[in-house]
Amino acid sequence: MTEPRPSQPAAEQGRTDLSGIVLANDVRGRAGQTLTSEIARAFGAAFADQLDAPALIVAHDMRLSSPELSRAVIDGAVRRGAIVADAGLSSTDQLYCASGQHQAAGVMVTASHNPGEDNGFKLCLPGARPVGRASGLEEIRRAAEAYLDAGEIPVVGEGRSEGIDTLEDYAAALHALVPLPEQRRVRVVVDAGNGMAGHTAPAVLGALAQVELLDLHFTLDGSFPHHPADPLRPENLRDIQAAVVREGADMGLAFDGDADRCVVLDEHGAPVPPSAITALIAQREIARARAAGQERPVVVANLVSSRHVAETVRAAGGEHVRTPVGHAVIKTIMAERDAVFGGEHSAHFYFRDFFFADSGMLAALHVLAALAESDGTVSALVATHCPYVASGEINSRVADAQVARERVRVHVSAWPGVQTDDLDGLTAQHWDEAIPTEDRWWFSLRSSHTEPLLRLNVEAAQESTMLRIRDEILAIVSAEDEAPSASSGTAEGPTTAAAPPAEEPTATAGPAAGTDSSPADVLPAGASGADVPGWVRSILRCPDCGEELRDVEQALQCVRCARFHPVEGGIPVLIAGRQQAPSAG
Repeated sequence: MTEPRPSQPAAEQGRTDLSGIVLANDVRGRAGQTLTSEIARAFGAAFADQLDAPALIVAHDMRLSSPELSRAVIDGAVRRGAIVADAGLSSTDQLYCASGQHQAAGVMVTASHNPGEDNGFKLCLPGARPVGRASGLEEIRRAAEAYLDAGEIPVVGEGRSEGIDTLEDYAAALHALVPLPEQRRVRVVVDAGNGMAGHTAPAVLGALAQVELLDLHFTLDGSFPHHPADPLRPENLRDIQAAVVREGADMGLAFDGDADRCVVLDEHGAPVPPSAITALIAQREIARARAAGQERPVVVANLVSSRHVAETVRAAGGEHVRTPVGHAVIKTIMAERDAVFGGEHSAHFYFRDFFFADSGMLAALHVLAALAESDGTVSALVATHCPYVASGEINSRVADAQVARERVRVHVSAWPGVQTDDLDGLTAQHWDEAIPTEDRWWFSLRSSHTEPLLRLNVEAAQESTMLRIRDEILAIVSAEDEAPSASSGTAEGPTTAAAPPAEEPTATAGPAAGTDSSPADVLPAGASGADVPGWVRSILRCPDCGEELRDVEQALQCVRCARFHPVEGGIPVLIAGRQQAPSAG
């Protein structure tokens, strides 16, 4: 580089601060407000400055703000001498594929499953290598802040942009990785949620003679007219569940907005837990690697995945590696260990032969292939992979996540036989073959990267045990004004201390499972007068659109559709279709 970048002290003096939109693994903000074209241009320039080679691929999803933000990223990168390939509309895994095939860095303009008003960036280095807060994203943020403070992006080199079409190569790559047997034709409903699967599914699944593709919400529309493109929320699966049953389909596939995540539904329209899909694909990838001569293939899974995943990996002759949550860290660990496959509880699935990147479509092909190789149903295919009972991910809004988590640590440390670790938050387990089945359980309690939330996941061998542990931990988390107590449990373990949630989360569709998005600010419950436990308040959702609720005077208001729901006698009255706030008094 011949032209120096702006010096950093300006940003350090506080004139520009982008830390609010730079998360652990990507960038997320409200388009036109916290994420403007000027900011996008600065990020494009800052990222280009970090590259050893000038090649960069930029793609975007179907959000209304994405074309403008994409053009701004390209402009900033070109000004700093980058040779940019403009891939246009793409899924995130389509961009990763192009990054790997062309050995070029990449920027995906998307906010994944966030509301339509949001947008952001996912960055990768050549070969789809991840860029996160611990692997360069902080440096890029500071450089972008410096460009914004300077008010200009100096031109250096001979940067330029040109178009590129990556869809055909992407589809061919996936078909080569998972060929489908010809003996059976599978009838599949795909709900794209008006997101990028409407762009990729016809090219990948529609091109296969073995697949009868039934499309649902394939029109690309960043306003998400039918439902938010977040398949981990149960309310967003109603359309596809009805369609699977109505059409007599063999299975359903629901994708998020940028189509890098996929939730599988069985022939009855029931969501299959992502951990069961992780176990199923792990078996297949281990068998393939062992057949190629690899003695003990490695499979990684984040610590919120079912215990059954590790058991399946070991039984198949592989090595299981437990990781923190987050795509950047998982991809890094996979590359370090040459892991053949990786899975997360949030329906992200990673493949060594796909540049260690995640692909919901590739995971879908694996399930399709496994089904086509059998003569049974999806429910029968995954039956052995759902041996335990899980709570799903439950979010609790707390004043201080670390303090609340330490209360839980002190509490459970007094229980005999409990083991804890701090890999990602707090994990506690009481599980051994010598322990009676009803006493086998584990839980993870970890902090959100973006909000004062604690995310709880509980799994047990029996449902009654899961409910008992879940309620005990939630009661401790919500007891913000109580001193930590190490003696509230009995010698046999905890006792039930809280009522069950108003809505039971499921393993595949718990509230905001595995996400670290940045929704609108939600005020403390006192503003509305809602007199409910903190953990109950944290899982309340709008009955109209399923989004979070913020506290306003004497009511709760949806952060997405803005409908008001009154609080009467301290109890939220959540009635679909309400338009106005209740009158004061």
